[in-house]
Amino acid sequence: MTMTTFELLSCRSRTFGAGCAVAIAVLAGGIAPLRAQTIACMVNGEPITAMDIEQRTKLNFLTTRKQMPRQEVLDELTNEKVKLKEAKRFGVDPTASDVDGAYASMSQRMRLSPDQLTKSLESQGVRPETLKARLKAEMVWGSLVRGRFKESLQVGEKDVAAAAQQSGESTQVDAFEYKLRPIVLIVPRGSASVSVDQRRKEAESLRERVKSCDEANNYFKSMQNAAIRDIVTKTSADIPGPLRELLDKTPIGHLTPPEITKQGVEMVALCERKPTKVDTPKKREIREKMFSEKYEAKQKSYLADLRKAAMIECR
Repeated sequence: MTMTTFELLSCRSRTFGAGCAVAIAVLAGGIAPLRAQTIACMVNGEPITAMDIEQRTKLNFLTTRKQMPRQEVLDELTNEKVKLKEAKRFGVDPTASDVDGAYASMSQRMRLSPDQLTKSLESQGVRPETLKARLKAEMVWGSLVRGRFKESLQVGEKDVAAAAQQSGESTQVDAFEYKLRPIVLIVPRGSASVSVDQRRKEAESLRERVKSCDEANNYFKSMQNAAIRDIVTKTSADIPGPLRELLDKTPIGHLTPPEITKQGVEMVALCERKPTKVDTPKKREIREKMFSEKYEAKQKSYLADLRKAAMIECR
């Protein structure tokens, strides 16, 4: 799914690990009948049942389309028990409302309502609580690792420069800070293509007339079925390459070419573009890669230490 220019300007980073990758394909079938809760493992006094393993196996299959071996599933559930206990020790303990919020956010990204996501899961024999349990573990672990090891996970400018030099890549490219005002000429859903085309032509006409952000504000605030948003500030590192190129070709005060979206016809008014040393796209890429590598190594060693100290008894 390709994001529009308007969506790219409005989006914020969000990460929920593997939970964001769940792909639901509605298949025939229903919830399997409940069986006796056979305990497969005790982790710090908390049970992992055969039903837990079965449910997580089904959920992981929906995520990866691969059948995960039972021992890997058991290890995953054991790790989560260990993570949750450690997080709680440091006061990281999301409420049911927090978890429901994460569940709702996931359903929204999948273009579903929470009820629709629940029904899709249940149609394949997976209880929604199974997904919520995994979401909760991901939430607490990310917060705990970043909170406890914040200093050691930081990536400084010297580290970025050294990594770039070692790889033979240059970070010395122009970077800009952009002040932007997203604009939309609203077209009601279900409108005929002729209506969309009329609004697009209207947008093109306005694009030729608008020469400043003040003019854009005056035009679009007084226009029916149109909206101009507040100023959004983005740097080159925040914006994908194609959009950066488009903005760099747009004169200050002018509008980007109109784009047809589900809201209607959208454009962006470029109010300001100035050089910045905050970051460049390449430096951002290197920094994020280095942070990811540091985080992965730290969370693995942390988890290994916690497992060694945990009381784990499996049958």
